[in-house]
Amino acid sequence: MAMAPTSERSGGDGLWQAGWYRFARALHSPNFGPRPVGAHVDLIVLHSISLPPGRYGGDEVQQLFTNRLDWDADPYFERIRGLEVSAHFFVRRNGELWQFVSCDDRAWHAGASSWRGRTNCNDDSIGIELEGLEGEGFEAPQYETLASLCPAIAQHYPIAFIAGHEHIAPGRKEDPGSGFDWPLLQSQTGWDRAMFPDAVVQR
Repeated sequence: MAMAPTSERSGGDGLWQAGWYRFARALHSPNFGPRPVGAHVDLIVLHSISLPPGRYGGDEVQQLFTNRLDWDADPYFERIRGLEVSAHFFVRRNGELWQFVSCDDRAWHAGASSWRGRTNCNDDSIGIELEGLEGEGFEAPQYETLASLCPAIAQHYPIAFIAGHEHIAPGRKEDPGSGFDWPLLQSQTGWDRAMFPDAVVQR
């Protein structure tokens, strides 16, 4: 798979402009920062999120990522009051794609984490949130969006790995969970099985 040199990433190539993907709805989050100098952005991390858990279709995720969530709107929100997080992308159940942070920047999605011998995965990963609940299934349009988004990211950044939040923070996180079809994503992208965590696709 041909990878774009680091020096090309900040420019535009038709699909990307300064780290923003052309086919995503842009909604800028304040929850981001610069990547460390020399960061090698070679990992995609998949998450699942719904607010409140298991409720789909509202704007609460967008509100959370932009620090506009009404903490008093639901009893569950008291448990996350004051949380400041973000992801680069959010894929709704109908496949609609949102972007909150430029992929050239560091979104706040991974927390304490480790993968491929490196810690602090926020530094050198791109985070994609799927509207869903860990342990439950995801919708065909979400896989279709991932099947186009992930290769588009890999054309612009030197992606060598893709993993779930559960893989980079085992014991602390469980998303996207057992309901996510990793073999389907591997088949749709055509990516080498070595890019995926052990045991999620047949080797």
